[in-house]
Amino acid sequence: MARDAELARSSGWPWRWLRALLLLQLLRWRCALCALPFTSSRHPGFADLLSEQRLLEVQDLTLSLLQGGGLGPLSLLPPDLPDLEPECRELLMDFANSSAELTACMVRSARPVRLCQTCYPLFQQVAIKMDNISRNVGNTSEGPRCGGSLLTADRMQIVLMVSEFFNSTWQEANCANCLTNNGEDLSNNTEDFLSLFNKTLACFEHNLQGHAYSLLPPKNYSEVCRNCKEAYKNLSLLYSQMQKLNGLENKAEPETHLCIDVEDAMNITRKLWSRTFNCSVTCSDTVSVVAVSVFILFLPVVFYLSSFLHSEQKKRKLILPKRLKSSTSFANIQENAT
Repeated sequence: MARDAELARSSGWPWRWLRALLLLQLLRWRCALCALPFTSSRHPGFADLLSEQRLLEVQDLTLSLLQGGGLGPLSLLPPDLPDLEPECRELLMDFANSSAELTACMVRSARPVRLCQTCYPLFQQVAIKMDNISRNVGNTSEGPRCGGSLLTADRMQIVLMVSEFFNSTWQEANCANCLTNNGEDLSNNTEDFLSLFNKTLACFEHNLQGHAYSLLPPKNYSEVCRNCKEAYKNLSLLYSQMQKLNGLENKAEPETHLCIDVEDAMNITRKLWSRTFNCSVTCSDTVSVVAVSVFILFLPVVFYLSSFLHSEQKKRKLILPKRLKSSTSFANIQENAT
């Protein structure tokens, strides 16, 4: 390495002189082109074409030499110009292609939301490519350090920024809640929920056939409410169970949601059931709920009534003093005597 660097420094002066001569020749051709008497020539178009062609040839040759190609193996560019090793460029292209595929999948799955169930293989692929870049720091002093040159070589750090965007989007969508522990497949609860969701939508569609479907009332959707009630109840029950299970697993984070695919699917179903079809599900525990509510409402009345009946009511009796009694009787005797 030191010998090659010394050779490059020792051979730098001839290349610099060659570059100066080529630039000088380019300027001479431009001056000659401006001084040619094209208007007095017998064939002005031919002279113009010839001079332009020579000028372009000189320009191409000069640019080729300035970019380090054409006349030798040594580059005329500064030796400290940042460039990527072939291995690092390959890692960068792999990450770029995987990121483009994941971005396209995320946009296509935006509405209705199918982000987690559709894009999780591509997300795993991007994570693997990013891990390859992060771990490739060069095993020896002569090896390429792709992690430093691709991740932290500039202020923008675009590769890190793109990776963090994917990770934050994945976390905000809670996609890990829909997947298995290793994130390589959908969980059993998610697959069961999506299956019931598809069956419920199929029931809606089947019972709407033959009717002019419109979102504007009035409309009679009694067949949908009657025939799809069980499917809707099963879907709601499974969703509630998934919520409870998620709450037990995340006691430290009470606001943790299910993955966005499941939540969006349930929201769509509820809007169709309640707002569009105007259906309702009668609760089987209505009688017990009403009885308990009435009992609770009457508890204060029973309490105060029992307190009133069992308390001893003492009547206050006015007891006159003896002196007052004697004076009163004496006054009555005097009144009778008169």
